[in-house]
Amino acid sequence: MSVESLSAALVRLREALGAVRLPLDLPDAQAVLSRAREQAAQLDDYVLPRLGRLDAPLLAVVGGSTGAGKSTLVNSLIGRPVTAAGVIRPTTRAAVLVHHPDDAAWFTSSQVLPGLARSDGPTQDVRALQLVAEPSLPRGLAVLDAPDLDSVVAENRALAGQLLAAADLWLFVTSAARYADAVPWDYLRSAAERKAVVAVVLDRLPPAAVDDIPAHLGQMMSQRGLAESPLFAVPETEVDADGLLPAAAVAPIRSWLAELAHSAVRRNEVVVQTLDGAITALAAAAPQVAEAVEAQQDAVATLRGDVESIFAMAAESISAQTADGTMLRGEVLARWQDFVGTGEFFRAVEQKIGRMRDRLTAAVKGEPRQAAQLKIAVESGLEILLREEGEAAVRRVVASWQAHPAGRRLLAEHEELGRTLPEFGPAAAQAVRDWQGDVLTLVTSEGQQKKAKARYLALGLNGIGVALMIVVFSQTGGLIGAEVGIAGGTAVLAQRLLEAVFGEDAVRRLARQAKQQLDARTAQVLAPESARFQAVLDQIEVRPGQAEELRAAVAELDRARAEADRFTSAPVPKAPAIPVPTELAALAAEVTRRPQPQPAERDEESTPVEEVEHS
Repeated sequence: MSVESLSAALVRLREALGAVRLPLDLPDAQAVLSRAREQAAQLDDYVLPRLGRLDAPLLAVVGGSTGAGKSTLVNSLIGRPVTAAGVIRPTTRAAVLVHHPDDAAWFTSSQVLPGLARSDGPTQDVRALQLVAEPSLPRGLAVLDAPDLDSVVAENRALAGQLLAAADLWLFVTSAARYADAVPWDYLRSAAERKAVVAVVLDRLPPAAVDDIPAHLGQMMSQRGLAESPLFAVPETEVDADGLLPAAAVAPIRSWLAELAHSAVRRNEVVVQTLDGAITALAAAAPQVAEAVEAQQDAVATLRGDVESIFAMAAESISAQTADGTMLRGEVLARWQDFVGTGEFFRAVEQKIGRMRDRLTAAVKGEPRQAAQLKIAVESGLEILLREEGEAAVRRVVASWQAHPAGRRLLAEHEELGRTLPEFGPAAAQAVRDWQGDVLTLVTSEGQQKKAKARYLALGLNGIGVALMIVVFSQTGGLIGAEVGIAGGTAVLAQRLLEAVFGEDAVRRLARQAKQQLDARTAQVLAPESARFQAVLDQIEVRPGQAEELRAAVAELDRARAEADRFTSAPVPKAPAIPVPTELAALAAEVTRRPQPQPAERDEESTPVEEVEHS
């Protein structure tokens, strides 16, 4: 498989990472999203450009802690002031990249660090890259002075991390006073994990500490995966009028960088090691992003499922209570008894049946007034039931979401979800009236088709309609205790009356149709309440299939890496190991023989990495 195939796999991974959204407030979501953005930026800033041009100049990024002397070191390596140095912090604002004039084309274009604007002069714009052409710098090498890793300015810290991720080589600068601080070691540990080429510069080393601090720092490097990284020591000394260190103080670093620049083999080995380590780290980290995306998808599915199940339960509860006799209680039962229990109803029926022989059309007049009162009672009871169940469903959804970290955040952002819509109550009342209209339409249509039209007209439209409603409310026989003898008996009476008019089969059919229409009206009332929760979830930018896309991209990258030719058409000759400078070789050899020395006194505000790890 060619470098082109590897590049295509990385482009696919870049597209998948760029599409990642983790909007829900889940544990570690923001941290994972930040890493995904960093991975995408590294692909844009370094991996893809470098893979496309392996012969580009070596980019050495000089990074480190506040006040470590990075800018002074860069100026001293170049031999003249090219980047601002001073005691006011933070000093470095925009990054400064120094290159040989013949290499300008590599850096003036957007091939490297495309997200940063180019500037040919000093600037305070943190998103700019100041380019400085320097003939004394070897061709094939560029040195970039980065902002402080622990800067008090968040933008500076972010830019420093971005620049280090785009480096072929890290020249990591720390001071004798702060070499054990936690923040720089977090970056060094990250570099070790992805096999980046790192050189550490111990700056401002007091003569009295030359036997202790370099040895201790070397031991820390060995313990944290940087045993092969060179360690340079710069003694504490006076600077000249231009703010430059003596040439002898930086000569070992300058010689080492020049050797890398002049040797195509050594330069290529550094590039391949860092690039391969970056790709390996990307392949290892991407599945964690996929897991986070999947957690977001699962959270949306859980919250959506809660809404659907709770409102489905509310609809089922209403359906059950409008069929098991629950409605035949209270005001409805009292009005039904008034309607059928006083004798007025039966007298009216008998009189009207007798008059049918003379004038059928007169039968629709003079219905017992109790029928209208019963209809109103049914309407009120149903409306109360719909409103109570709808409001209870909203409360249950809110309680369910409150128990979920993502749901809590959504409820905080959408306080209106905690109460029903203003139009919910009127909608419930209208639905009940509409259903009563449905029932009257059913009995009207059925009555016109029956031979027993006299009985139908004698009962009256409202009378026969409410009788059908009573039958609907008692279909499943859920009445208990004394209600069986009272409400149950009246329900049987309603059934018998309707059977006398329409016949047994027709009554069953009418009751079934009326119940189906009531359930449909109930669903229409509850739907807007459910829909507003669903609408909030629909706005969440979690696209189905993203986790699978990430895993597929990683799988393709793994195949490409397994079959790739390690970025070159022929094996790269093994270069000699990068040496520790001569003056520190003896100290490095003694690290394992002497007791571990205590580090020099540090600033009170610094946090030693050892204290962080053992706290």
